[in-house]
Amino acid sequence: MNNDRCLIQDMAVALAADPDVKAVRLDARDKQVSFAFMPHADEAASKKRLLAVVALHKPVMPDCTPGAKPDIFKVACEVCDRGTGASLPKGIVLKRVDGNSVILEKESCPTGPTFWKWSQFGWPKLSARAVTVGSDEHDLNEWKHAMAFAVVCGIFTITAFVLEKSFSPTAWQALVAYAIAYLAGAWHPAEEIWELLKKRVLDVHFLMLCVAAGAALIGHYWEGAMLLFLFSFSGALEHLAMARTQREIQSLFKAAPKETTVLDASGQERRVPVEQLSAGMTIRVRPGEQFAVDAAILTGTSAADESNLTGEAIPVEKKPGDSVFSGTLNLWGSLDLKVTRGVSESSLAKIITLIKEAQESKAPAQRFTDKFGTTYTYAILGLSLVMFLVWWLIMGHPAFTSAAEPSAFYRAMTLLVVASPCALVLSIPSAILAGIAAGARRGILFRGGAAIEKLAEINRVALDKTGTLTTGEMEVMTVEACPGSNPDEVLRLAAALAHNSSHPVSRAIVKSLRTRNLELPASTDFRSLTGNGLEGTVTGYASPVRLGRRTLFANEAWPKAIPEPEVGISETLVQCGAVSGRILLRDTIRETSAPLLKRLYSAGLKVTMLTGDRQEAAERVASQLGLREFKAGLHPEDKVAAIKAWSAAGEKVAMVGDGVNDAPSLAAAHVAVGMGMRGSDAVLEQADVVLMQDRLDNFYIAYKLSAMARQIIRQNVGISLGVLVILVLSALGSFVPLTLGVIGHEGSTVIVVLNSLRLLFYKPE
Repeated sequence: MNNDRCLIQDMAVALAADPDVKAVRLDARDKQVSFAFMPHADEAASKKRLLAVVALHKPVMPDCTPGAKPDIFKVACEVCDRGTGASLPKGIVLKRVDGNSVILEKESCPTGPTFWKWSQFGWPKLSARAVTVGSDEHDLNEWKHAMAFAVVCGIFTITAFVLEKSFSPTAWQALVAYAIAYLAGAWHPAEEIWELLKKRVLDVHFLMLCVAAGAALIGHYWEGAMLLFLFSFSGALEHLAMARTQREIQSLFKAAPKETTVLDASGQERRVPVEQLSAGMTIRVRPGEQFAVDAAILTGTSAADESNLTGEAIPVEKKPGDSVFSGTLNLWGSLDLKVTRGVSESSLAKIITLIKEAQESKAPAQRFTDKFGTTYTYAILGLSLVMFLVWWLIMGHPAFTSAAEPSAFYRAMTLLVVASPCALVLSIPSAILAGIAAGARRGILFRGGAAIEKLAEINRVALDKTGTLTTGEMEVMTVEACPGSNPDEVLRLAAALAHNSSHPVSRAIVKSLRTRNLELPASTDFRSLTGNGLEGTVTGYASPVRLGRRTLFANEAWPKAIPEPEVGISETLVQCGAVSGRILLRDTIRETSAPLLKRLYSAGLKVTMLTGDRQEAAERVASQLGLREFKAGLHPEDKVAAIKAWSAAGEKVAMVGDGVNDAPSLAAAHVAVGMGMRGSDAVLEQADVVLMQDRLDNFYIAYKLSAMARQIIRQNVGISLGVLVILVLSALGSFVPLTLGVIGHEGSTVIVVLNSLRLLFYKPE
């Protein structure tokens, strides 16, 4: 600790410099510091910067006392007069709490002073209504409340209209019904607009409420109520679309655990929030519980349901030394595990992070409409004011009220409504978010709108072989026994040793034994002979058992009588005294590979396999799959060169790969497609599209979804632009009733949203 520094002053400076931090609380009694963040802030990055400040006064240590919140950290400094009495940076205020603690917060913070200084008040920023996806259950159900208010508004609008026609426009019964309709229709939109106003953002829909209020002021209650009904109804549909999108994404994973059991040095258990877990800690997971983080098994055996991560429904057996992944389910055994990565770095966190990035990433066309929307809004505000003056001062229409003809103010409000680009601004993001959700429900992650737009543009697909067209897992083709030996006995001896290894060949041998329903013998004195194979003793046999390559049996005569395997076939030799033989294995071709190639060819795409294998092995795989073109014997740089050559010739290439060696070629491709969430981090960093459930056939579905999304975007833009131009020209050239303008404006918004929702129900042929 540096006694020349003051924690309060340092935290005040950090708070003033970081726009994402809302407030900092310093507790003198318990010597703790905690943080509060702005909505939609990058909390991880801000917390890292703040903890660096805390570390100047003592190394950061989370508060692990029972009941402590996960974002509270221990600190050495007291809250002293020196810190609380000194001047603070501009815009930062200090409050004492219970005489023991202080809160540092920004003046613009919702919990801060409620007054504003005009010198600090910036001009509001104009933007279209933000399309956001809620993350909690309240947000997912918000559309129901919005729809209820819209229905109430519609019922009382019709009731008021009937009463108005039955009695008079100023009858108190009609006015009361109109008042209820106005209140119901404006309530939910006003909540959204108020939240934006507190952030100094002026949403274009704020103008809609102004128009409704203006219509009421000049006695056009019917038009104002109709505007609010259609406005609130279209808003409810927007919330419905976004809620459906978010629900599809959330359905990918079961609810992650919030707490887990930690074992201390003495073996005592205690429940702690998962946010406090760090690499090296020991945790215990009982049957039926989810794994909160990525970890390695120390003791115990079990099986894990990894279907939500890999798409594989068959449970995966787990034993000491095996890895488990966050978000997967422990089925039957109690396990003690060593945490390998904290919750923020886990497999599930990677997926969630990628999804959030995808939702926030904008397509090129969407970025254009965002820029267009802001400039256009300013232009329409100016045009409405100019036309009000033209209609009033030049054309001689009454300024505000007139029984004989529509006033200039009424005409200007109509122009303002019909010219608002709501449908146009929604046309692209609504389709992009629906496309992301439609992909996510099928195990496909589009990393943003750009990925959806680009995938539909490709005309060539480059496929890696191992781990892509093939599974990367070995399978036993046949077991060959030497004279005097039995194939089943050879397999049993091999499996007895292979059971202790996680090598792909060992896994294939054990799997073959179980498929044939053979008994697995026990083994002892197991040794791994690096680069050569395995050795050990099997119960019931006096001689040691050896399993491995030919080099392991270099001094033996019997392997020389066995011919070399064919190209593309692997072998492992087995010997135990007089019992000997070999097991032939091959890489398993994905069942979906051949059907996928046929579908890609039928879609008019060129397909090329890129592999580092020998020409003969590549020919064998290509022949089995019906593949027309391949390049063999390639190093990673050769794959990159091939993709660059195609790109230089004007082709747009999608590269599909799964390993670290594929990362350079993925980076060179027009669209990078990563296989499986268990793929390397390098692949996930480069991939524009991730096939999360390791299913190659999902690539075709991703391609068709991309094409469908582009088609819907074009339809949305065409509809919204067409309606916008017609209504604006009509409002400028001749009188358009406000009611007709409202129906056209809000109707196009509803059509755009419903058209985008079609993506959620689209089923590629």
